[in-house]
Amino acid sequence: MNERVLVADDDSNITDVCRRYLEREGYLVTTAKDGLEALELWRSQTPNLIVLDLMMPHKNGWEVCSEIRQTEDTPIVMLTARGEEQDRLMGLTMGADDYLTKPFSPRELVLRVRAILRRMRYVQTKPATASEHIIKYEGLTIDVAKRIVEISGQIIDLTVTEFEMLYLLASHPDQVFSRNQILSKVWDFSYEGDTTTVTVHIRRLREKIEPTPSHPKFIKTVWGIGYKFAGDGNS
Repeated sequence: MNERVLVADDDSNITDVCRRYLEREGYLVTTAKDGLEALELWRSQTPNLIVLDLMMPHKNGWEVCSEIRQTEDTPIVMLTARGEEQDRLMGLTMGADDYLTKPFSPRELVLRVRAILRRMRYVQTKPATASEHIIKYEGLTIDVAKRIVEISGQIIDLTVTEFEMLYLLASHPDQVFSRNQILSKVWDFSYEGDTTTVTVHIRRLREKIEPTPSHPKFIKTVWGIGYKFAGDGNS
């Protein structure tokens, strides 16, 4: 496997437990005790995934996530305090792929990490068929093989999760997907999580690809059910 995971948390008990469980699964684990160290290790070691606590000294998790997202789409699992819904929403809004609420089960962390990295491997090795190589809708172009999204010729930076969500919807125009279906197909087939994750990612995606995010042209809400990609970009 040889995939590298960076665990950043100022609580040494948490980093030690996470290390033991992740190394048992075959991952190469590095730990950081604060935000500055996390950024240094991210730059020097280029981990495949980061487990990132929100409340850390020197630089908090939001700042670390924001800096990483300026240049890279490295998957990030946020660790948040129980009951702090606003923290979870902010973490997702800033580009985290998933989150866990403390106290959490180390086995649950391993499952989340495994699911995200399995999806990453699938994304990187899945060949695009001729029919899905290029998807175009009224100024929106999705190059599946190169994983490039353009709006009116301008390249849009998407995270791996955002790209997979857009591809899922755009490759099935006018088909309605519930939030649970999107969780299952984009995150993992066996994933069980809060559908707020989907809602926030849809919001981020709209902000990047929609001319007017508050009145979306492409990704439409089907009230009480979920979302669909408008096949003609209008309906």
